Amino acid sequence: MDVHLRELRYFVAVAEELNVTRAAERLFVSQPALSKQLRVLERQLGHRLFDRVPSGVVLTRQGAELLPVARDVLERWAAGVERARAAGPAGTLVIGLQTAVGRGLQQEALRRFRSVMPGWEVSLRLVGWEDPSGGLADGSSDVAFLWLPVPPGLRAYVLVAERRGVAMPADHRLAGLAEVPFDELRDEPFIALPPAAGPLRDFWLAIEHRSGPPVIGVTAGTAEAVFEAVSSGLGVVLVAEGNAELYRRPGVTYRPVSGLPPGELAIAWRERDTRPQVMAFVDALRHVTTKV
Repeated sequence: MDVHLRELRYFVAVAEELNVTRAAERLFVSQPALSKQLRVLERQLGHRLFDRVPSGVVLTRQGAELLPVARDVLERWAAGVERARAAGPAGTLVIGLQTAVGRGLQQEALRRFRSVMPGWEVSLRLVGWEDPSGGLADGSSDVAFLWLPVPPGLRAYVLVAERRGVAMPADHRLAGLAEVPFDELRDEPFIALPPAAGPLRDFWLAIEHRSGPPVIGVTAGTAEAVFEAVSSGLGVVLVAEGNAELYRRPGVTYRPVSGLPPGELAIAWRERDTRPQVMAFVDALRHVTTKV
């Protein structure tokens, strides 16, 4: 039986909330995605973990027996990860990334971090959009560069706010415009983040600014897959102005979009994580952005 830590984390959240909707909000995933993963776990185990009641759900006897075991596994794994990172002469700060950062932020912050934390190594970890926490939720990252909104349980410091624009095939009907009103994009097929990205997916689809559901051309799990889909003519995608420069490629045109609030790039960390290495990196980024 191959059970993943994410499935155990989902199970524990629902068991503690006794409500799938609240657990989904806490985990920053969509309710359908959470329910699907619970069904997968139940099929693997061969028994139900929850029964539905008017107020939400209750644990079955099997679920109640499994809950302390699942909590113990998650806690022991998190502790083991921390011990492994601390095994070197100083340690390693793991930085979660979902897209390239650029903007001159990361390089300057790393130089300042190394000056105040000598001997510490830095590891960059690419995390798919299926995990909107950038690896912070399961402890596989110490800090993460994330676009707002960030999941509950995290703190964030906004680094830049950038206008949103649209990346589209170079021969698109709107490519000749200097600026594209969002109303012109409502019926266009969009490249979407995975449903597990939750509110982050909604933000880059501009759900709040639509009167109906978006047309989804294709779902993509990484930035490279997104821009490959755009260049292949499968749809358009909203991107931050800085990312349009970072992912410039032949066959793709970027135009600013009017009628939308900006996107905000932040450095995020766990709420109760005050370890010196984490605070040193956050402070380094604060120093860099204050100078800009």
